Amino acid sequence: MALLNPKQASHYLREKGVIRSPVTLRNLRVKGGGPQFRKLGNNVFYEPQLLDEWINNRLTAPVASTSELPSRAA
Repeated sequence: MALLNPKQASHYLREKGVIRSPVTLRNLRVKGGGPQFRKLGNNVFYEPQLLDEWINNRLTAPVASTSELPSRAA
């Protein structure tokens, strides 16, 4: 199993076209909504397959117009 530290995870996401800095990943760990992670002592690690799942779970289906997107609740 490959494990990436937050800096490596940030680079991995960038290669996939998703720009998230290590600081943003840290904030998402605290607030929620970020990719799943593991801890070993004080160290945080991400698995590439979980990063891929996180991206895929946030992508919409292909659309031809923004009017096809679901509306956000206020």
